[in-house]
This record gives sequence, structure tokens and C-alpha cells, in this order.
Amino acid sequence: MIRHLKASDFKVMPWANGRGQTVEMWREERDGTLLWRLSRAVVAEDGAFSLFPGLDRSLTVIDGPGFDLVGAERLTARYLQPVAFAGDVDIRAEGVVAPCEDFNVMVRRGTVAANVQVLASGRVTGAVFALEPVRVGKLRMARYDLVLCDEEVAFVGLSVVVRGLWA
Repeated sequence: MIRHLKASDFKVMPWANGRGQTVEMWREERDGTLLWRLSRAVVAEDGAFSLFPGLDRSLTVIDGPGFDLVGAERLTARYLQPVAFAGDVDIRAEGVVAPCEDFNVMVRRGTVAANVQVLASGRVTGAVFALEPVRVGKLRMARYDLVLCDEEVAFVGLSVVVRGLWA
């Protein structure tokens, strides 16, 4: 299965902490429990992130200078450099000097283990989030389109790639 999703397919919703909005691109559930979710959001100011117990998170800044994630440790979120952290740990964005848009992956710990990379080409089973016009097989994607594939496909064009969603 290859599923191509465009901006009109995505759902805008408030953050759990009420301090912003997220664009939910896809979510997988089993028996009403979230297994994984792909989304993007804008971090415009310093502040606490929402807690998501039992979920592991990955954040990739896709526009803007980045910021620090401060909790039990200090992590650096910079342009096109995925950073992983636990969703059930208190964490804050600090050092936000300009709005930063990010691509987010949340996975249920112990069920799904996502591997997030930024690549210009390759082969993938999972998700391809286009950062520029991208070709996946014969399919042409616009910037910020998403392709989900449960079979290996080749892609060309700068993308955030998520492997391991269908383990």
C-alpha cells in the first residue's frame, strides 16, 4: 500500500497544553490506543511541551533556527537534525529566537520504534515527508506532502524519512 496525503487531508488541532496548534498528518490506533502519530507544528516561544505518557517522540526542525529542549537533560533541536526524547518527561523549549516549524513523530513505547532521518534519496518502508518536491516511485509529491508505504519504495528529493512504523 502506498498512500499519498496532501495538506487538504491533514487535521489542525490545538496542542494538549493549549499553547499552539498541531497539524496532524496521520495517526494509527489499535483498540483506541495511539500507536503512532505524524504531525507538524510551530514553536513560536519558550514554553513547556505537552506530556504524552508512554510515548517516545522525535522532533525535526524543518524551518527556522531551532531551540533547546530542556528537561532531565538539554537537547539541541536544530534545522534538519532529528532529536528524540521521552513524551512522559517534563520538557521545555528554550532559546526560541524566531518561530520554528517542526515535524513530529510519536510512537507507543514498546510497540513501535521509529527511526527518523533526513535524506535526499534512498529506499524506505514507512513514511516520506517531503521538504521539497519529491518523487516516490512514479508519484510526485509537493512540499509538505506525506507518503505512507508499507512496502519498500525508492524516493528522490529532500525528505524526513520515518522507518519502523510497521514493525
